[in-house]
Amino acid sequence: MFDEQLKYKVGITLIEGIGDMRAKKLIAYCGGAEAVFKEKKSALQKIPDIGKALAEVVVAQDVLSQAEEEIEFIEKNSITPLFYLDKGYPIRLKHCDDSPVMLYAKGNMNLNAEKVVSIVGTRNATNYGKKICEKLVEELARHNVLIISGLAYGIDILSHKAALKNNLQTVAVLGHGLDKIYPQQHRSTSAKMLGNGGLVTDFLPNTKPDRENFPKRNRIVAGLADAVIVIESAASGGSLITAEIANSYNRDVFAVPGKIGDNYSEGCNWLIKINKAALLESAKDIQYLMGWEKQGKKSVQKKLFVDLNSEEELLVKLLKQNGEIPIDRICLQTDMPMSKTSSVLLKLEFKGVVRSLPGKVYALN
Repeated sequence: MFDEQLKYKVGITLIEGIGDMRAKKLIAYCGGAEAVFKEKKSALQKIPDIGKALAEVVVAQDVLSQAEEEIEFIEKNSITPLFYLDKGYPIRLKHCDDSPVMLYAKGNMNLNAEKVVSIVGTRNATNYGKKICEKLVEELARHNVLIISGLAYGIDILSHKAALKNNLQTVAVLGHGLDKIYPQQHRSTSAKMLGNGGLVTDFLPNTKPDRENFPKRNRIVAGLADAVIVIESAASGGSLITAEIANSYNRDVFAVPGKIGDNYSEGCNWLIKINKAALLESAKDIQYLMGWEKQGKKSVQKKLFVDLNSEEELLVKLLKQNGEIPIDRICLQTDMPMSKTSSVLLKLEFKGVVRSLPGKVYALN
């Protein structure tokens, strides 16, 4: 017997014309996914950005029977559904406004790993790009990084294979449902990934790998990670879209430079030129700019600074109760102004008690 609440969570993603952002708004105003389906049209149309036409769509559509069919597939194929309010939903992705209401994961992965890096690039990787990719992943293995990519030809599949070779978890974000693998040539690699990583998508079964799905997929590739690395890219394409999205999410972006005039270095050189990516030569650049080298020192500092004032104790207590939490929620729950909260959090960072994560999210060390 399937989870009754899951039926409504999946169901809301099946309503045409709603999308992720409006779905979250409906859930927030109505008090839950089930409540959306039981709300009157007159109340729905008063919700900002919904209006009369969309309210009629919500009330008129019968999608719950289809949701039940989708859940049967999920259960039969050992797929983990992740609703955006679930505890297991990727915390980094959760704080992106357009993150999926539902994610579907298959495999053995920790999407909330301490260090997560996405690697993207051309489908037509040169020998230069291949060498850089393999060397970089090998170096990242020292930091136990989760590697995210898209299972596509070229840099994507090289990243996954290099991660497996170095015993790193690696996750592919798909532009279709979990009932298929595209391209089929990468099926054997995707099967190996299920043991140490896996597959993630926001698309339901029977969704074809259509061209328009991949830019949408790219927001998940960017949102799941602390940083995005671009290894070889032409002047346009999916890698640059992912880098652009990553910048909009306040993620760090790194690009591997190449020769002037090389087709598949043009995009990387351009990102560096306009200051939308840091120049990347080795994993040491990531280690330095991401502050990973300081994390060992922080654990020592934490023991040296045990005295906390009342404001610091209040924030530490809140972080203990909630785990990772964005700064605006900290302000809300402590009734402390933003300027004061920022100041206290900074002091706690210096003491090695807390660490800052992408998207102004904080957690205890």
